[in-house]
Amino acid sequence: MAAKAGASPATYSPSPTTYKKNRPPIFTDVDWVRPDGRDFHQCRPAFLRTGAVNAASGSAYAEFGNTKVMVSIFGPRESKKAMIYSDIGRLNCNASDNKEISSQLHKSLEGAIMLDTFPKTTVDVFALVLESGGCDLPVVISCASLALADAGIMMYDLVAAVSVVCTSSCLGKNLVIDPVSEEENYQDGGLMITCLPSRNEVTQLTITGEWSTPKIHEAMELCLDACSKLGKIMRSCLKESSSTSQE
Repeated sequence: MAAKAGASPATYSPSPTTYKKNRPPIFTDVDWVRPDGRDFHQCRPAFLRTGAVNAASGSAYAEFGNTKVMVSIFGPRESKKAMIYSDIGRLNCNASDNKEISSQLHKSLEGAIMLDTFPKTTVDVFALVLESGGCDLPVVISCASLALADAGIMMYDLVAAVSVVCTSSCLGKNLVIDPVSEEENYQDGGLMITCLPSRNEVTQLTITGEWSTPKIHEAMELCLDACSKLGKIMRSCLKESSSTSQE
C-alpha cells in the first residue's frame, strides 16, 4: 500500500453564522456533552489521501475520527456481452457487500459522473469500511468520489456528503452534525445530504425519523455549508497528489 499524498487532518465544520443568523442558539443544555468532546455543530477532523492501492485504477483513504474507509476503483472495463448496448457507461458499486449502502453510494455518485465519456464500459467502485465509528455512509461517499477523481474518471464535480441527527434533551430537539456511533444509536431522526460543492447541486437527500419543516431547513443549511468546506479539503488533497506525482 502506498499513498500519493497525505496531509494533517483538516476541519470542515459549518460556519457559526450558518446556524446563528436570525435565531437564538439552539443548544443550551450544558449537561449534554458529545462523547468525543466536540461542539454540536463541529465536524470531526478529516484526513484524506489518494493512491492508497497501487493495483487499482484509482483509490482513496479517508479517516474521519474513528471512521476509516478505503475505496478502490477499477476500470473502465468492457461491459459483459450479455448486457444491453448503451451509449453511456455503467457504474457498479459494492460497499462491504452491504446492499443498502451500495445502493445509496450508487445513487449519490451516478449524477456526478460523465457516463457518456466511457460508453459500453463499466467502472467498478469497491468500498471497504475498515473501522466503523459513526457516519459511515457519508464518509464512504466522499472517499469514493475522491477515488474516482484519482482514477481519472470524468466528473461534473466532486461529491461531498455530510449528515446530521436530531436528538432529544430536556430543552427540546437538538441538531448534531457528523455524529459518532453512540449519537446515531440515540437519534430521533437523521438527515444526509450529498452534493456537488462547486455547483451547489444536491445529488441526494435522505431523511429518516420525524422532522419539523424548520428543523429540516436548518439541518440542510448546516450540511450544505459543511459540504462546501469538505469539498475544498478534497480538492486540496487532489492538488497535493498531482504535485507529488509530478515531482
